[in-house]
Amino acid sequence: MCGFYFDLTYIRSSETYQKNEENPKIFKSRENLNLFNMLKKIKTVVALFAIATMMSSCAMVQSPVMATIYTDVKAPVAVTGNSGSSKVGTATAKSILGILATGDASIQAAAQSAGITKIHHVDAHSSAILGIIASYTVYVYGE
Repeated sequence: MCGFYFDLTYIRSSETYQKNEENPKIFKSRENLNLFNMLKKIKTVVALFAIATMMSSCAMVQSPVMATIYTDVKAPVAVTGNSGSSKVGTATAKSILGILATGDASIQAAAQSAGITKIHHVDAHSSAILGIIASYTVYVYGE
């Protein structure tokens, strides 16, 4: 109980004291009962606050610039000396509330999706809405 241990023997019921056989944490006075109830409420509020803090994580995505309400940014990732870019491969990863994230947004996955063996350049597209849903897409250009 929040670091407190109650070693009390009676609980007040009306004007008389009655022994509580079921609960070893028994109270000698109304003040102790009120203190116990207050600590119970504090414990509940702290637990709810901890749960709310853990559940309020935001879906963030890698981007050259960030915004809290809406993000929709395209940016370069890499360039090679290979010439030609007749094929385009994509790979996407998505996140919901920053709690659940799925997908393979690697350059290798994007190249394999289009059968690219010689990469010319790589771009990325980041999008997020209110920190609820976020996605990161890699575009691989090459032959």
